Amino acid sequence: MIAVLMILIPLLGGIISFFLKKGNTARSFSLLSAVVTMVIMLYGMLAPKGTTLLSFSADWLPMLGTRFSLEADGIARVLTLLTAIAYPLILVSTWQHTYKNANRFFGFMLLTQAGLMGVFLATDALLFYFFWELALIPVYFLCSIWGGERRIPVTFKFFIYTFIGSLLMLVGIIYVYSKTADHSFALDSFYHATLTGGEQSWLFWMFFVAFAIKMPIFPFHSWQPDTYEQSPTATTMVLSGLMVKMGIFAVIRWLLPLLPVGVNNWAVSVSFLSVIGIIYASLIALKQDDMKRLIAYSSIAHIGLMSLALFANNNVGMQGVVIQMFNHGINIIALWIVVEMIEQQFGTRKMSELGGIAQKAPALALLFVIVALANIALPLTNGFVGEFLMFNGIFTSTAYDGNYTLFGTWHLNAANLGIIFTILAGIGIILSAVYTLRAIQKVLYGETNNLTAGGRDIKVNEKWVLAVIVAVIIIIGIYPQPLLDVSHGAVTEVLQKADIGNLIKK
Repeated sequence: MIAVLMILIPLLGGIISFFLKKGNTARSFSLLSAVVTMVIMLYGMLAPKGTTLLSFSADWLPMLGTRFSLEADGIARVLTLLTAIAYPLILVSTWQHTYKNANRFFGFMLLTQAGLMGVFLATDALLFYFFWELALIPVYFLCSIWGGERRIPVTFKFFIYTFIGSLLMLVGIIYVYSKTADHSFALDSFYHATLTGGEQSWLFWMFFVAFAIKMPIFPFHSWQPDTYEQSPTATTMVLSGLMVKMGIFAVIRWLLPLLPVGVNNWAVSVSFLSVIGIIYASLIALKQDDMKRLIAYSSIAHIGLMSLALFANNNVGMQGVVIQMFNHGINIIALWIVVEMIEQQFGTRKMSELGGIAQKAPALALLFVIVALANIALPLTNGFVGEFLMFNGIFTSTAYDGNYTLFGTWHLNAANLGIIFTILAGIGIILSAVYTLRAIQKVLYGETNNLTAGGRDIKVNEKWVLAVIVAVIIIIGIYPQPLLDVSHGAVTEVLQKADIGNLIKK
């Protein structure tokens, strides 16, 4: 029943919000809904493995072979926990914002949360697609109505990318459905669908492009920086902290176990794209003056590393990806909160126009530095744990060794390619440290100017939000074992169902 409530509460909360007349009432109601969802999720995390509280199944459209089927395995529990924690933090940190038609704004925000929860919990392909769209459609309205000056063309670009991706995924789902023995959209039926190697090879790209757009992975990323920049800050936090995880999660849940031959054929090609994305995005981040765009490109680089670790096809790398999805979500939301606080006080996001803020806002400076160091994976922060496991998985992977055709054109006889990928991805880590420390220096330190001389420290509620996030960063950095324990069994099960290791050896 908990699995249903995690979707039902934000869904009903969003619908009710549309009918609330006063903006403050809608704001308070949305926060109440988010807090209740978080409390239920925390209770669910304490439930023993295999309990029926974390699963649900009922008839939905029986004539189509689809059921309303939900299950919170270890991976889903990590991501629903992230979603449940993130929403109260987002709403509290943007509490001072005023929105025209605020009831609609918060209604769309809660509907997006319901869609995200459904994506992470669905074990039926058609239901998964339904929640995928439920998560995306409200974001179009949030960006196009409450976004910046260039919101219309930017949202249109975002819509085109995601529409094409969704269409490709739907075609792939229908095709796999036609190949199931019992004509069912159930996850297990999809895993046992009769698909030839050739079918898996082209189906791989149908699904991967849809997921890669959402992540996003180079070269499907160009919608992201503009959308992050033009979206209202609360929506940007949802997009970068939560929605990109939809694509990574979908690769784990729906791509690796479903199309092992396709994965084997194209893993090296995708890994090259991931490495290109890491270095490319990091180099562009070095040139950014706008903090929003810097964080956007930094996120592309981090997601590229997660993608590379996924296709290393081993337990250590995938465990790193799962815990890093949680850590990245927490860290990047904290970075957006800091940027929002700076912009609200000084009226700019440009680093060249700032400086010396630490003299006027020591609490903000301290919390910002900790979050920034977590973003570059400093030891004893949460970011280090995930990145260490991912690099370990990439370095030790044998998935890349053998004869390959890259993108159907170039032939490659690879040996120890995992080591090469590790070195190239490591360059991205070095660049990440450079642009992050540069941002800290330019924004926080040096002399104050006419703009920052009258600065003040952050408010009590803002300190509490960042303090909670910093506490999570340090706790997971020192003792990540509970998250690893939750996800370990589910990760092992995914790899066993995919049988990727045996397939590669053959």
